Amino acid sequence: MKNNIHTVLGANGAIGRSVIEELQNRNLPYKSVTRSLVNRGKTDLQVNLLNQVGANKAIAGSAYVYLCIGLPYRTEVWQSQWEIVMQNVIEACSIYNSKLIFLDNMYMYASPLPVPFDENTEQQPVSEKGKARKRTADLMVKAISDRKIKGLIGRSSDFYGEAAVNSPFYISFLERMLRGKNPQTLSRTDIKHTYANVSDNGRALVKLALCKECYGQVWHLPVGEPITANEMIELFNNELGVDYKIGVMPTIFRKFLSVFIKPLKEMEEVRYQFESEYMMSYDKFKKMFPDFIITPYAEGVKNMVEWFKKNEARKSNL
Repeated sequence: MKNNIHTVLGANGAIGRSVIEELQNRNLPYKSVTRSLVNRGKTDLQVNLLNQVGANKAIAGSAYVYLCIGLPYRTEVWQSQWEIVMQNVIEACSIYNSKLIFLDNMYMYASPLPVPFDENTEQQPVSEKGKARKRTADLMVKAISDRKIKGLIGRSSDFYGEAAVNSPFYISFLERMLRGKNPQTLSRTDIKHTYANVSDNGRALVKLALCKECYGQVWHLPVGEPITANEMIELFNNELGVDYKIGVMPTIFRKFLSVFIKPLKEMEEVRYQFESEYMMSYDKFKKMFPDFIITPYAEGVKNMVEWFKKNEARKSNL
């Protein structure tokens, strides 16, 4: 009998978890892989993908491999580690004839972004993180073109939802609100932006993986309608029964603090995505899967709030 195991690399992350949930819903066999020793779900393997032996061990026996890992949000880490991870995963997928499904982001596109932007948008990254991600994706595109592996890329917009500890709507909004503090943002609150729900991302990646015609291509994953931060805060307020207003950090103060606060400095180079309209098109996916249902923002926020209220004490281990 042909092996049909789905292996999820980065199983403790928000998207990895959602992929596993979808595999469970479909009764598909899966293997979860993490790097951290702290695990809050089923983990079959704990490996370091920076090591070829570790990547081989994780991917051995897999028909499908979902690369959903998240590296620390630091430029030097992305520059030094992303390409190594991708090279090791490609090599392992080649050895075991595994199909690779890569969760990518939007950082490689040029700025300013066209409205809307799609998979054919020019790739001229303006940030160092974007350049690192483009080099990483290019490695996979070349491996596919050279017929070394079969694979596809699913690109996600900024996401929110259950377990999404790196979402701007957790870091700047919900985490603060649960502690009785006003939400904050570094950018304008009236700019339209498209966001992806983690559950939608997981379902979409599995759909793509199971679609023979989808391989060898880049796909934008589904997003909700464009929405502003002001509109999103109302959804969080309604769910929590509060009436917070968003605080916007003044530009001069933000730039001053970014000299001393590393996370602020890391955000500066990609803040352009929140300074003008950001409308990601997923028409290509929609045409392939016209019956795919997007999670409404109100429902997604409700699920996110419920999850973090329940898991606040242990979210730091995710």
